[in-house]
Amino acid sequence: MTGRYIIGIIFLLAITFFQACSSLKEAKQTDYSYPTGIPRLMEPSAMPSGDPEAGFDYLIYGGHVGNGVPYKLNQRFFGEIEDTVLRREGKNGQVPFFTNVFTNEDGIEVVSGNCFVCHATELNGKIVLGLGNSFGNYTRNDSWKFRLLNTMVRLSYGKNSAEWKSYEEQGKWYNAIGKPIVMNNPGTNPAFRLEEATIAYRHRTDLSYKADPNFMLAGPSMGTDVPPLWNVHKKHGLYYSGAGRGDFTKLLMQVTLLGVPDSSVARTVQQHFYDVFAWMRTIEPPAYPKPINHSLAQKGQLLFADHCAKCHGTYGERETYPNKIIPMAEIGTDSVYAAYSIRSELTAWYNDSWLSQSSPQAKLVPAYGYIAPPLDGIWASSPYLHNGSVPTIADLLDSQHRPTYWARSGKSDDYDYQKLGWKYQVRKHKRGKYTFDTTQHGAANHGHTFGDDFRQEERLAVIEYLKTL
Repeated sequence: MTGRYIIGIIFLLAITFFQACSSLKEAKQTDYSYPTGIPRLMEPSAMPSGDPEAGFDYLIYGGHVGNGVPYKLNQRFFGEIEDTVLRREGKNGQVPFFTNVFTNEDGIEVVSGNCFVCHATELNGKIVLGLGNSFGNYTRNDSWKFRLLNTMVRLSYGKNSAEWKSYEEQGKWYNAIGKPIVMNNPGTNPAFRLEEATIAYRHRTDLSYKADPNFMLAGPSMGTDVPPLWNVHKKHGLYYSGAGRGDFTKLLMQVTLLGVPDSSVARTVQQHFYDVFAWMRTIEPPAYPKPINHSLAQKGQLLFADHCAKCHGTYGERETYPNKIIPMAEIGTDSVYAAYSIRSELTAWYNDSWLSQSSPQAKLVPAYGYIAPPLDGIWASSPYLHNGSVPTIADLLDSQHRPTYWARSGKSDDYDYQKLGWKYQVRKHKRGKYTFDTTQHGAANHGHTFGDDFRQEERLAVIEYLKTL
């Protein structure tokens, strides 16, 4: 990346690289009590059909984040940064593909991040829309840059200007998220903490700003891997614990809470997300780009059907997806995310807010377990598990070989086509920009040992079959 590109990211996006390292130890599960029952995943709410083309157009040109930095200020400091990915027209062609230029509710032209900050990434030198970004590095505490940005806007336009009056509230939300979105490992995403941090300063009834927080954020931050968007339409519940129920438009537009001034603007965004969801239904995962041993893959398909399909579904002409939440006692993976989602005050606030109480309704029903995801395009979705702690499918299917510390180069073509995942080096301790430390809070790589019983030749057959999905 060029220096200008990096600086542009720093000042244009509200949800990108502003974080710090955390070395807090994982809280003991015995400190809390969790429900033993797993809530059943119901059918998703019926939603009106949307226009995929209009949905994509809204994602790359629209103001779904609600507000941002005055566009003229951006141009003054950073100049044009050509969109070489989407090749958009007009002013949007002069900013990176993961940012949009739009006019906010106050008539001010602003620039802010779009959904592709997190839901698009480079793979083998090409940007794949809908693939979770595992290169984001939220491990530095750059909260001061939010404060600097706020100061730049105020001094550039003046406290009595229309630009500052329109931006001031946005700046308060920026300040609120600075510390909470700090992650303890590169590649993990702070989406849950981002939503908590913004909701903490919103009124339940109309989502307007309130100075006194609704609740204090508990404990250290924990991050997750970003799931691919092409599987969303299969799901009856969103998020890793299946907590997001009901209307998907409200659940998918959570980043809107970073900038919309109130529920009237949120309603406008929500209506557009019928089209956005229609676009998501059209996304296809990237095909595995190398030759496949189809004879071996057929053997793997039989093994998959016997050992994996009951949770992850079937693929091909007769696709099924069971939408099953696997209890923690069975899945055995790191429990921090599931436990935290249960005790977070976000759930009670959400279920009593405009998001849940107005039509169409959405709600949060967290469970002490994790939903087994669909596996379409799984070869491209490294790293694995909900916290991104396992670098390859081969390691996922053989828990004894999972590294405690693993480092990758950060290059999009540094891919292991045999093990299915990022090439990595085993470290003895955490060192380097892209080194993942599984001893950190919420980052453990244990559990999901279902592949341990496979013989090596069976494991290779299953991996070959997963290349076909």
